[in-house]
Amino acid sequence: MRETSLSPHDLIWPLFVTGGDGEEPIASLPGVSRWGVCQIVEQARAARDAHIPAVALFPNTPADRRSPDGAEAHNPDNLVCQAIRAIKDALGDDIGVIADVALDPYTSHGQDGLIDAAGYVLNDETVDVLMQQAVTLAHAGADIVAPSDMMDGRIGAIRGALDHAGESRVQIMSYAAKYASAFYGPFRDAVGSRGLLKGDKRSYQMDPANAREALREVAMDVDEGADSVMVKPGLPYLDIVAMIATTFDLPVYAYQVSGEYAMIEAAVAAGAAERDALILETLTAFKRAGASGVLTYHALDAARLLNG
Repeated sequence: MRETSLSPHDLIWPLFVTGGDGEEPIASLPGVSRWGVCQIVEQARAARDAHIPAVALFPNTPADRRSPDGAEAHNPDNLVCQAIRAIKDALGDDIGVIADVALDPYTSHGQDGLIDAAGYVLNDETVDVLMQQAVTLAHAGADIVAPSDMMDGRIGAIRGALDHAGESRVQIMSYAAKYASAFYGPFRDAVGSRGLLKGDKRSYQMDPANAREALREVAMDVDEGADSVMVKPGLPYLDIVAMIATTFDLPVYAYQVSGEYAMIEAAVAAGAAERDALILETLTAFKRAGASGVLTYHALDAARLLNG
């Protein structure tokens, strides 16, 4: 009688990469750590063994590698490129690798794009850099590039750049409906950009009060060649997930973001909920709304629960 099913194949596990070796716990994300390149391979192997089909990589770029122009984003030896190569050398096609395309982990000002003297994000100039970043990630071995920057026109530009560079098989998972949300704080801690961010991101991320705008954003990205689209954050925007899933005939993903994860862990720590049941219920809600899959920091725990 159950109408909605949830399996490990519906999950994508976000992982944070840092320099050196070892593990760096993230205080605002209890149970989540940054991992050195060698250790990130072991995390990817654990995901593979739990039947999770893909991991998504995000770097904690050292301060001395950040700059106003975010040039480290297209350095072929940056942390993410090192991690992609290490995972692919160890596991090959046994697990997919999704690489974030945006400049906020690389800029000294914390914005997702280049800025002018007044601090306003420059759309077209940023797209030029994102094209270089996407090609660099594809050459490193990424299976999917995931532009999370919300610049206009970047999907078509990246698709053209990938094809021109001989990377036509690399898919684009577009963060098409990404809201200017209060739920991103722990993620900014994880990638080291919270203290750097000057101003906010409301000039290019979406207003949380808008729904129909999401359809326009998705339609543009689909027209430009996106292979799949993303809604971010997740649970507060299930209506957006459902609306997009019923309107467009392509995979729709949702990101259960860092603030959502932290709230679940805080509720459990306070004795307000049973952790395993809460994890599986929230993830099932995404599937019920129409999501093809979910990016979640609970992915490994959920997969192990679902695998028995």
